[in-house]
Amino acid sequence: MKRGIAALLSAALIFMLPGCDLLGLQPATSASQVSSGGDTLEVHFIDAGQADAIFIRLPDGQVMQIDAGKNSTGEEITEYIRSQGVEKIDYLVGTHPHEDHIGGLDNVINEFEIGELYMPRISASDTPTTQTYEDVLTAVSSKGMTITAPHSGDVIIDGGGFKAQVLSPAGEDYGDLNEYSIVIKLTYGDTEFLFMGDAEAVNEREIIDAGYDVSADVLKLGHHGSSTSSTEDFLRRVSPNYAVISCGAGNSYGHPHEEVVERCSGLGIDLLRTDTDGTVVIKTDGQRIDVSAEK
Repeated sequence: MKRGIAALLSAALIFMLPGCDLLGLQPATSASQVSSGGDTLEVHFIDAGQADAIFIRLPDGQVMQIDAGKNSTGEEITEYIRSQGVEKIDYLVGTHPHEDHIGGLDNVINEFEIGELYMPRISASDTPTTQTYEDVLTAVSSKGMTITAPHSGDVIIDGGGFKAQVLSPAGEDYGDLNEYSIVIKLTYGDTEFLFMGDAEAVNEREIIDAGYDVSADVLKLGHHGSSTSSTEDFLRRVSPNYAVISCGAGNSYGHPHEEVVERCSGLGIDLLRTDTDGTVVIKTDGQRIDVSAEK
């Protein structure tokens, strides 16, 4: 019954598929102090427990939100966004339909004016039957919104010296919801951020094989630092100065897994974790990077 409801709601929504475009992205530069103000890119990795929620203020003042935590933290996420003086979210991304990523998405949709909404197209056999997914689709439908289903290679933002390109998913029939994760590379000047959602090793290999430049200053590790993601080959290719893990203290999954922590340490990557550092805020003027943590 639930699958039927979700399917009907999905059918009522218009999924648009943007055209493909490839970017020639530049390698990362060293990090230093950056003052807050205009022409600054801000990325807030919000401490949402065992969940993902990333607030991004673009250099032109527009806002992107990637994921929105769990059902239980939806109001907290909306309060955090509102505390940043935001009334409109220009780009809202639900990386994939797991509760710890889209649980608060309906709260965000209901509370803010939304520009573009991006979620992956899921095969019929993998379409979730959860109340969480239905709540999101209901919120989308009630506001008469359109969902855009991006594909690897699509450029969703291009202007003002900054660009956002989708590197994954490359397909629409994976068999594991994590593998549908929308992966975004955000570039501003000479600085680069890579947001992995819950993308797994199979997605990392697809991205590498597609020939994308994955180098980045800051990498949001896939799947909360699980050993099913962040292969050594991928980490070497990204070669980030900082890696961020969104996870909850003492979570039952054991995230981040020790082998991933050791890989990062062995490669000289500075590791930031929301479970120990709280909300992590990274700012850049396109050349230098400033990192601050709540704890």
